[in-house]
Amino acid sequence: MSINVNRNVSDQFYRYKMPRLIAKVEGKGNGIKTVIVNMVDVAKALNRPPTYPTKFFGCELGAQTQFDTKNDRYIVNGSHEANKLQDMLDGFIRKFVLCPECENPETDLHVNPKKQTIGNSCKACGYRGMLDTRHKLCTFILKNPPESDNGSVKKEKEKKNRKKGKENGSGNGDAGSHNDIDAPDVVDGDDDDDEDWAEETTEEAQRRRMEEISDHAKNLTLTEDLEKTLEERVNMFYNFVKQKRESGAIDSADKEILAEAERLDVRAMGPLILSELLFNENIRDQIKKYKRHFLRFCCNDKKAQKYLLGGFECVVKLHQAQLLPRVPIILKDLYDADLLEEDIILTWAEKVSKKYVSKELAKEIHAKAAPFVKWLKEAEEESEGSGEEEEEDDENVKVVYSSSARELKVETVQPEKTEEEDDLDIDAI
Repeated sequence: MSINVNRNVSDQFYRYKMPRLIAKVEGKGNGIKTVIVNMVDVAKALNRPPTYPTKFFGCELGAQTQFDTKNDRYIVNGSHEANKLQDMLDGFIRKFVLCPECENPETDLHVNPKKQTIGNSCKACGYRGMLDTRHKLCTFILKNPPESDNGSVKKEKEKKNRKKGKENGSGNGDAGSHNDIDAPDVVDGDDDDDEDWAEETTEEAQRRRMEEISDHAKNLTLTEDLEKTLEERVNMFYNFVKQKRESGAIDSADKEILAEAERLDVRAMGPLILSELLFNENIRDQIKKYKRHFLRFCCNDKKAQKYLLGGFECVVKLHQAQLLPRVPIILKDLYDADLLEEDIILTWAEKVSKKYVSKELAKEIHAKAAPFVKWLKEAEEESEGSGEEEEEDDENVKVVYSSSARELKVETVQPEKTEEEDDLDIDAI
């Protein structure tokens, strides 16, 4: 019985199918193990080596795994139910098979053991990105890259052999028949439509064809960029953003800028580069103008927010006279725009760093930021205090039901008076 690869999709006509996992428990006692009978078929449907999902099970269950590729036996130590493994397989599919953009399983993994990175490309939508290598399975993938990466070498060899075969075939007696097939006879006539069969080779036509190529397709042709050093990739990203700014297309290029940063694997450093190119002495207006650009990097990414603070320090250094007195206001603008989270600012304020500016200037920036940091801490304490008061108020609230009314009534119950309060001396008042 086949099921949908993405089991979140309930459409019975979903084109991406895989066989349901079949598990067989063998052995007894300490030697008990679970054999995944149809792992080869399941892995083929996912376009992944069968060792990957098997090893994923081992990582998730904390169990040892065994691979017998000759006999197609993939084993996980211990007794495990098929339904449990099937649910676990969904986690593998989400992390290592489905495209993050279109959620189709038409993806390929690109392993770079030198850089210790695992790339992910989608044939359906053209997405290219990097996998999060914190999972234990990524260590196994880096040591055992998929055969598809080596397949390109085999394809090149096959192409060379075909070319050699064609060259050798041209000297045989059958060459005439091949030429007759490959080169059709020219049709005589004055039909003006014959000119449309020829492809234009002018510069204008070539430029027009290049514009028709989608951005995703262009990204697929630039896989060699990931082989470059971090400094070279950062410079490439800097030049990309600079070109967008100079051409006047920066306002609507936020998605392209993020895609380029992900392609070059410098996403976290994006706010640092953007700060240098998009901010000057008018930073307060520019925060509002380019908020969307920075949010694409900084939203729920603490590392990117730290780089944004570094870029902020660099901008203050370049325009020290104008911006140093306004440091707390600028920080509040970044905070209000949701570009910086509260805990990131408080962590930054605890330690003076000379990573981006001199230690003397860093101390001045932190001193100027002190009122805003103090305000943040007080606001946090007030919010905690108000929460405790609300809990106390809730204790004095009582729900009263009246038989004559249709709705429940909420009344505030006054605390009961003590006996001492009741026995008041009127003369003493």
